[in-house]
Formats: sequence, structure tokens, C-alpha cells
Amino acid sequence: MKQGISPLARRVLTLGAGLALLSSAVQAAGSYSRVLPEKSSLAFVSQQMGVSVDGRFTRFSATLDFDLAKPEAGSATLDIELASIDAGGPEANDEVKGKNWFNVKEHPTARFVSSSVKPLGNNRYEVRGQMSIKGKTREVAAPFTLKPDGTGALLEGSFPIKRLEFGVGTGAWGDTSVVADEVEIRFKLAVAGK
Repeated sequence: MKQGISPLARRVLTLGAGLALLSSAVQAAGSYSRVLPEKSSLAFVSQQMGVSVDGRFTRFSATLDFDLAKPEAGSATLDIELASIDAGGPEANDEVKGKNWFNVKEHPTARFVSSSVKPLGNNRYEVRGQMSIKGKTREVAAPFTLKPDGTGALLEGSFPIKRLEFGVGTGAWGDTSVVADEVEIRFKLAVAGK
């Protein structure tokens, strides 16, 4: 006599397979490993003689490993091509690429490497890590929000740095009454799953 699977067992197996697929889809939707540079932006705001000056970097690359189920295990690196700076015009761009500012000939990239990620609640997190500019490295903390968007998400945040700690804006530009020491870095990173 041929034995088959009972209807009840078949339903349990089907339900189990469905739950496994759903679980895998949910996990994939909350796990991000690719940054989409064409949909991302990296900007900064500084103060020059009390007036806000906006700028941005147009070329950068990033690696990311972030899972909503275990955010503390997340990691990220960000490499910025300093020569891609847009400080508002050709004259300003040439000036900030020079020796007193970024000195892009000797230091073509800036780099951020994360050391920890801390969940703050309500889709908010804080990433800490080492920022390196012009051969000088300092620890920074960057709070950000993560907004899921379809199969990807948008990581958005900002953090301050002190430009003089990195040797950015030396000589006459070291006068903080002309250009403020604090610069706010703003980032929007569009990310996708594996």
C-alpha cells in the first residue's frame, strides 16, 4: 500500500516553507550592503565672515554592511575624492584644492572608517569612527536616520568637524573670524540590499 503525505502534514510543510521565504525576504529587506553613489550626496556647510557657504563633493565611494536585526555589527567606509570639491565657483575650487586647504596633490582622498554603530531608537543611529584628512586622523560621531524605501533605504545625517584639527585652511585662512573652524558635513546615502 502506497503511503502519501496527509493533507494536514502537507499544509504544515507549505506553511513552514512560506514562513521561511517570508523570513528570508524580511531579512534581505533590512540588510544593506551597497551604496548607490548616483542617488547619494555628500555636502558641507561652513561659515565665512558670518555667512553660510554651501559646498559638496561630487565623487566618493563607500562600502557598507548594515543589518537592521543587528545594527551594532554594522560597518562602513567612505572615501572622498577631494579634487571633486564644488565650493561655489572655479576660483573658490582652485583655492581649496591648494596647499593651504586640502592640498589634493599630496592628499587626494579623505577617508572615514567606522568603529561602532549604536541604535538610538525610532530609525535613528549613531556611527563612530576615524576621519582622516591631510594625514591627520580624528574620531567623529555621526548621528543618522535610516528610512526604508522599497528594497533599499536612505541613510541621512550630519556631523561637525573642526577644520583646523585636520590642517585645513592654514596661513591667512587659519583666522577663525574670517572662516569658522567648525564645518558641518551632511550626507545622504541611498543604499540597497545584497
